[in-house]
Amino acid sequence: MLTSLSQLPQRKASGPKLAVLTAYDYPTARMLDDAGVDLLLVGDSLGMVVLGMPDTTGVTMDMMAHHTTAVCRGVTRAPVIADLPYASYLTPEMAVANAKRLMDCGAACVKLEGGVSMLPQIRAIIDTGIPFVGHIGMLPQSVKVEGGYKKKGKTAESIDHLLADAQAIDQAGAAAMVLESIVPAVATQITRLVKSSTIGIGAGPDTDGQVLVTPDLLGSYPWFRPPFAKARADIAAETLRAVHEYIADVQA
Repeated sequence: MLTSLSQLPQRKASGPKLAVLTAYDYPTARMLDDAGVDLLLVGDSLGMVVLGMPDTTGVTMDMMAHHTTAVCRGVTRAPVIADLPYASYLTPEMAVANAKRLMDCGAACVKLEGGVSMLPQIRAIIDTGIPFVGHIGMLPQSVKVEGGYKKKGKTAESIDHLLADAQAIDQAGAAAMVLESIVPAVATQITRLVKSSTIGIGAGPDTDGQVLVTPDLLGSYPWFRPPFAKARADIAAETLRAVHEYIADVQA
């Protein structure tokens, strides 16, 4: 079980692979930490699976600070990654100020989306001494610009962009990087190319670790489940059963 980001290079070199899950509240964070998850991600996915938004672009810094604080109250071991939300890192100065805010909430590191185009922000964060996690491939915060969620790495041009982004983030000093919805062979290539730990989601099995949105794992968000996510419980069905039983008992 991971207890510090300083252990990431050793885990990349000799395993085991990193098991990463999202958390948005105190009880979930406490249970996942107790269960031995290596890293917890307070993802801006909370906009969709907690707050019912159509995508992540409506998530604010106030929301991220609120949920990051709650998660960090429940964790005693696993390092917590906190997302910088949409439009919170438009300039290096804004990126640093908001990264510091999430660190003050208890996060161990921060994450933002983008590679080469975000290098000034990434370098500013790292130069301030804040541990950083990158995010390349499909970028949920860009869904409106791209017109949907699209697999990356299908063309030579796309592969070149991904490799450039990965190398830029790695050379800047990122501790890790999320590879989202990338053709598996390309994700494998990136994993072998960079020193940073790669954490895949919809990017095949050969990254240094995997991350899932916890409601997808637990079956607690039944209205949508991505094709790569295997539900290992059915919390939605069990919740409905318990509520129906309660209603019947009250009304008997």
